[in-house]
Amino acid sequence: MNRKYIVALNDKQRQRLEKLISSGTAAARTITHARILLKSDSSEGGPKWAYADICKALDVSETAVTHVRRTFVQQGLDLALTRKKPDRIYEHRLDGEAEAHLIALACGQPPDGRGRWTLRLLAEKMVKLDYVGAVSHETVRAALKKTKSSRG
Repeated sequence: MNRKYIVALNDKQRQRLEKLISSGTAAARTITHARILLKSDSSEGGPKWAYADICKALDVSETAVTHVRRTFVQQGLDLALTRKKPDRIYEHRLDGEAEAHLIALACGQPPDGRGRWTLRLLAEKMVKLDYVGAVSHETVRAALKKTKSSRG
């Protein structure tokens, strides 16, 4: 494991991390990252814990410790405490108009021979009626879950 990331906290950073941990209102991941940074502190008066000791005490992997240390050294305290946003941009298959058609379809009469609409039937019907080019049953489920309507 790469151990070249040396964490040296100043007094202001150390106080901020200690306050974050003692308040107990932050996310568990944020508190764990703060604990890793405090235990890794190699500045004067810092505990200077070894990787293995941090991993054992906080029940985290060496990769997690390396990641937090590297992020702190390269990008600063704020980014070391928070989770990285995904790089991927999620595209929504159903816009507001298509969702309205979906809800209307789900509230309407099911096809002949069927007692009710299934998610797959709704997805197929949306494509057949040319409301969308392609849509999965999971997208239909997520869209219907957002609404307060009942398919039953």
